[in-house]
Amino acid sequence: MADKPEPKKPPADRQAMLEALAALSVDASSPDGAVSVSVNTDGVMTRLRVGDSAARMSPAEIADAVMRTYQEAQQGSAKRSAELMAPIGNAGYITDRLRWRLGFTPSYQDTGETASPVPPASRRAPADTENVVLKDRSEEPAGPDLDEQPAPAESDDQYYEQGLRYNPSW
Repeated sequence: MADKPEPKKPPADRQAMLEALAALSVDASSPDGAVSVSVNTDGVMTRLRVGDSAARMSPAEIADAVMRTYQEAQQGSAKRSAELMAPIGNAGYITDRLRWRLGFTPSYQDTGETASPVPPASRRAPADTENVVLKDRSEEPAGPDLDEQPAPAESDDQYYEQGLRYNPSW
């Protein structure tokens, strides 16, 4: 039996870059200090801290502060990740995603709004007030008809053998 070759180790500078990316954490705080957020190199929130001053804020104001602070942290993470990855070039999917994160602007709530609990809706309206739009299928057997059977799913090999595809709905 032949010995397996040693796996190739990445160059030291590449390995250092990967380690720095894995350890990357960016913190951001709202101007009033009510909210602070930490994100990793992927821009995923890893920590959320809400300070005592948030008790004087409405739910919409807290949500707005969280989103603004999260966006600031994500952009800081994208900038730092791009700096670390600069030696490998600036083309490709990953750097496109970093550029997208730098330009991303979430939608904010109107801070004048007050959040009020929504009463749970009943499962079904009474029959006399209900507008019947759908066909009553309670007497039909469950499951699709034989002529409505879905086409068999293609295997991964079949999917990739067809090559690059473009769907206009994307």
